[in-house]
Amino acid sequence: MITKRTIFEIHRLKDLGWSERRIARELKLGRPTVKKYLENPEQTISKRPPGPSKLDPYRELIGQFLDQDPQAKAPVVLQRLQRQGFGGEITIVRDYLQKIRGQIKYREPFIRFESPPGKQMQIDWGHFGHLSYGETKRKLYALAVIESYSRMSYVEFTHSQRQEALHQGLLNAFSYFGGSPEEIVVDNMLTAVVERVGSLIRFNEIFLDFLRVFKIVPVACNVRSPHEKGKVENLIKYLRHNFWPLRSFTDLTDVQRQAIEWLNTVANVRIHQSTGERPKIVLPR
Repeated sequence: MITKRTIFEIHRLKDLGWSERRIARELKLGRPTVKKYLENPEQTISKRPPGPSKLDPYRELIGQFLDQDPQAKAPVVLQRLQRQGFGGEITIVRDYLQKIRGQIKYREPFIRFESPPGKQMQIDWGHFGHLSYGETKRKLYALAVIESYSRMSYVEFTHSQRQEALHQGLLNAFSYFGGSPEEIVVDNMLTAVVERVGSLIRFNEIFLDFLRVFKIVPVACNVRSPHEKGKVENLIKYLRHNFWPLRSFTDLTDVQRQAIEWLNTVANVRIHQSTGERPKIVLPR
């Protein structure tokens, strides 16, 4: 195979006044080859045809996944392929998805604020469409909870964002984490913040009564300051992109069962991109 280095040598020796015969003998090439590259300096280097890929048997299956969700991310597709026996790494999956989509996703820069172990949890609601029960459709919400230091996560799916749903979700999160934090960061949900005037905040009295039992201090984010609860916002994005695609559910119980399985086998045992640690390992006890 002719390399760029070989082509360079052909032209270098020709510039020194060498004949095609002498160049061919020196570089152990045929004279027609030397002649071809001297007459056409832009001649492309022949490449070996690509070998078989581990993804070849799964291309049709990947196509089916993308028909279901065109925006499905590489980690989700990899999880599904592994269930079918795929033994490759995420890199080959990501490269293939990038190739067939013809675009590169760039990450947006963000400011990260860190907290000591056990100091803070962040919470927020995400809307996940609806569930169908026969001819009835009910809205589906996810209460996302994250321990800021470890990035340990919990998700509670509900059909309501009412006060009792918030409190029950937090109780289940504390049980899942094995403890409660010193403070909880919330946005301006009415179940937490009733009113604010500048820096003055009036919290929901029922919410305060709930937190008082655990000696938790509420912290309300400033308006239009998503970076102040960036960790839980990232969790909701991760939930949408990694858990939600390519799934089907029978009812609310099934959604929650699958969510807990995902938390235990994916979200909380992966090496977190920001910390470089596995959330379950570094969760304060």
